[in-house]
Amino acid sequence: MAIAPVRAPSPLDVARIRADFPVLARSVHGKPVVYLDNAATSQKPAQVIDAMRQVFEEHNANIHRGVYEFSERTTAAFEGAREKVARFINARSREVVFVRNATEGVNLVAYTWGREHITSGDRIVSTVLEHHSNFVPWQQLVKDVGGAIDVIDIDDDGRLRRDQFTAALAKRPKLVAITYTSNGLGTVLPVRELVAEAKAAGATVLVDAAQAVPHQHVDVRELGADFLVFSGHKMLAPPGSGAVWGRAELLETMRPFLFGGDMISSVTVERTTWNELPWKFEAGTSSYVDAIGLGAAVDYLERVGMEKIHQHELSLVGYLLPRLEEIPGVTVYGPKTLDDRVGVVSFNIEGIHPHDAASIFDREGVCVRAGHHCNQLLMTRLAVPATTRASFYLYNTPEECDALIRAVHSAKKIFGV
Repeated sequence: MAIAPVRAPSPLDVARIRADFPVLARSVHGKPVVYLDNAATSQKPAQVIDAMRQVFEEHNANIHRGVYEFSERTTAAFEGAREKVARFINARSREVVFVRNATEGVNLVAYTWGREHITSGDRIVSTVLEHHSNFVPWQQLVKDVGGAIDVIDIDDDGRLRRDQFTAALAKRPKLVAITYTSNGLGTVLPVRELVAEAKAAGATVLVDAAQAVPHQHVDVRELGADFLVFSGHKMLAPPGSGAVWGRAELLETMRPFLFGGDMISSVTVERTTWNELPWKFEAGTSSYVDAIGLGAAVDYLERVGMEKIHQHELSLVGYLLPRLEEIPGVTVYGPKTLDDRVGVVSFNIEGIHPHDAASIFDREGVCVRAGHHCNQLLMTRLAVPATTRASFYLYNTPEECDALIRAVHSAKKIFGV
């Protein structure tokens, strides 16, 4: 079933937004850059760059440890960023742990809560939609302790098999680790329903929201999960920034992930006690400038409006999908309705490997991702080695969709398909 074209206008002033992103004024191979790899990482606005530069130029100092002005200013900015992130996802600041990225966040939970609670014979529920970061840590955990993973399939439109999910919960798993949004297909899962069902079955729930928090409003209180992780670099912030949100009652009982400076309360030869939340999970010198950049990114996204960003991305998907499907030999993967999607479009061109397609696109100035997208379980399910993936954000335009379509035709011409 083909996707009907959607001509809904964008609610954003994209031209004004694009002016905030210096890199978008650059060219690739003599052509204007068309950046469509936002699911891998986003570009950064001048406001984020300036916030980070300000730290280095005006008051750079280590946080939490100094009683002089530079340290106090940097500490205030760092903790202020935590407050912004907490507000952004409707959490308490003491429940927000800064990490480098969602991958580190999942591993933090796996090595602390997981190794304390998952034992021989226990089960974990996962899905074929998971990024490796939310599958491999749990795979290795059950391998080490003698547990098992039940992996839930999708239907042919890329939606989760709810019947399999319900059947897996009947086995009383200790943990359900699921993505909010598929980075490979753009599928948005009915996460609130899944979380409620899992909690009713007695499971603890971790949600990988790396592809959700940048693109739509996420409220951890409404969601009802126990842990949620996301990366900053996918939401206008720098690499090295991200967060784990966890329920305070769980975080308080968990053993720290890393040991060293700043996560301790006291140390003697015989015994060490831990700092309060959230600092007991932030060993060593934090990436404080990156965290401050994340806070600036939150400010920017809130000014634009998350609902407007989400609607803008859907307008682009609705514009692109029917045009792709009209091209002979192009296969588009994922849900056939926009209600189940975010701004990710994965496709293949018959007779052209995705890596070759992406290389040809690059000559046209079009930046897309080609490969398994750290999601080989999904590629196996789709029976393909890789896909070509275009992914949108608040600064992309219909004209860039047109450039992608032209690049597809160019690739087909070069390969004679």
